[in-house]
Amino acid sequence: MQGIGIIGCGNISTAYLTLAPLFKGLEVRAVADLNPATAQAQAAAFGVRANTVDGLLAADDIDIVVNLTIPDAHFEVTRAILESGKHAYSEKPIVLTQEQGEVLRRLAAEKNLRIGSAPDTFLGGAHQAARAAIDAGQIGDVVAGTAHVMSHGMEHWHPNPDFFFLPGAGPMLDIGPYYVTNLVQLLGPVQRVGALTSTPSPTRTILSEPRRGEVIPVKTPTNIHALLEFVNGATITLSTSWDVWAHRHGNMELYGTEGTMFLPDPNWFSGTVEVTGKDGITHALETETHPLGVPNQENNGTAKANYRTAGLAEMAAAMNDGRPHRCSLELALHAVDVMTSVLTSGETGQMVTLATTCTRPEPLTEDAAKALLK
Repeated sequence: MQGIGIIGCGNISTAYLTLAPLFKGLEVRAVADLNPATAQAQAAAFGVRANTVDGLLAADDIDIVVNLTIPDAHFEVTRAILESGKHAYSEKPIVLTQEQGEVLRRLAAEKNLRIGSAPDTFLGGAHQAARAAIDAGQIGDVVAGTAHVMSHGMEHWHPNPDFFFLPGAGPMLDIGPYYVTNLVQLLGPVQRVGALTSTPSPTRTILSEPRRGEVIPVKTPTNIHALLEFVNGATITLSTSWDVWAHRHGNMELYGTEGTMFLPDPNWFSGTVEVTGKDGITHALETETHPLGVPNQENNGTAKANYRTAGLAEMAAAMNDGRPHRCSLELALHAVDVMTSVLTSGETGQMVTLATTCTRPEPLTEDAAKALLK
């Protein structure tokens, strides 16, 4: 049993604290936050103890620390976790630069520690069914595709949306990790990117309570249109924008030599995956036989599967088994390289060749997923 501590008790901590008990090998024992009252409230709600950050890092009963702080703090907090001698698992994006990633990589190697990172949604039943179908050649060689992240931002619903519009966030680094990571697990690594980016509005007005009417600055691009060239030759158009009121684009589509695949939102573990062959006939893949594809929540009236912490549980199991974990540092740093290179291309007007690569994570079979769950 791995003792889990959480640093950062904002909105996302509720998902981790709620869903961690679904998995074997994990026991959340403590939480910490720069605001002691926030940590105490989450501790009381979920029956764990509240620590200071330093106290949690020094605790003998904590083996893995989950970093749920804001993106700009991810690097420093994860470095502190490793320096304390504990394994680290971070929310996305794990770092904001490749230089930060290399510091963490060296530190983890020196101390023989693991680093894992969200997103773990690609382990869900829908995306694993898509992976199996692609690997089986159902749509032939993937030659092209599209992916769209489009809305009008977070200020409409989030109580404290400021950080979404600062460097380290925006639609590319906040929502993009789900899409980029899933594309990499489906197609392999990216080798080159190009992009056009813009920031149509220098400010946003919060429309949610309790700060309704407050104006906040926008300091990162919110309208980004990129082209990703994969090592296998596939070219994918990725659009991430918080300047769209409505659209009719699908979340993800992949175009192969033998057919087309339509994929659901990779921000969730479930959804409908459809394949259309050369004959024009469309059929849905079976996704709910996979344990991480079974709906367990309702979202806007739709049944969804949400198994966040699956990546953490899989890392803990991999530590016990002495094998690589799927939500790896290598995968996370490649995704960061893709996204930051997209932003660099938008700034410079030049194509950018990536500095990193990675191997596709191993598929998570139904039996392997079942072994993670209680």
